[in-house]
Amino acid sequence: MSLLEVADLRVAFPGRGFRAAPVEVLHGVSLDVAEGETLGLVGESGSGKTTIGRAVLGLVAPASGSIRFDGRETTGLTRRARRGLAKDVQVVFQDPYTSLNPSLAVGDILSEPLIVQGAKTTEARSRVRSLLDQVGLPAGAAERLPREFSGGQRQRIAIARALATDPRLIVCDEPVSALDLSTQALVLDLLVDIQERTGVAYLFVSHDLAVIRRISHRVTVLYRGDLVETGPAAEVTSSPRHAYTRRLLLASPVADPEEQARRREARRRLTESSLEERVI
Repeated sequence: MSLLEVADLRVAFPGRGFRAAPVEVLHGVSLDVAEGETLGLVGESGSGKTTIGRAVLGLVAPASGSIRFDGRETTGLTRRARRGLAKDVQVVFQDPYTSLNPSLAVGDILSEPLIVQGAKTTEARSRVRSLLDQVGLPAGAAERLPREFSGGQRQRIAIARALATDPRLIVCDEPVSALDLSTQALVLDLLVDIQERTGVAYLFVSHDLAVIRRISHRVTVLYRGDLVETGPAAEVTSSPRHAYTRRLLLASPVADPEEQARRREARRRLTESSLEERVI
């Protein structure tokens, strides 16, 4: 049985204007994530990938469909029940500069989820030292404020916060898109290392196929609220079947000007062709 199962998920947002009809942004998406697996969700802005992550976290209410975690239906949970689920399902947000409370020391930020789950202050502080070590930060970082750290270090703190309750699934919402390339590589390596040590599963949201290829076991491609392709990461990111996935692949920049020009022309031809094909 899969750890996370999403079946026929539909999400709609209010339309613009008085009495406007709701706008459906997810059209019956189904996917699953196994224990210890990374499923990459990739697509351009507006494809619905972040909405799936938010629905899994309970931050968006589905119009219909089912979300099950470890065999338990999670849609429609009460606030108390959702708080209990938070121990097993955590999140790392995109922006390391706004996802951390600027007025709290790092130790307090990392202690907070533990204390909410019932840990004593002394236990929480001991766990904080272990968390900082897991993400490669010194124990003294607990006494400092987030503004004293670089973007990559802040994202490490955000990852430590997500790991605090020993979750089984972490939703990673574009966790490296705000970082420079060298820092991206370090954070991705950290996530892979943590997964190998703890067995945590990731639902990894990104618009970057290179990032998705680096960290994912399987990949699901979304286009305007529909799942258009899914399969092993190496296969989908090297020999995609759907025209939209091929277009995403061709959009990745390369250092060779001639190759870049060839890619640009191939992408133009694909853009002009029909994207109505559906490959599930």
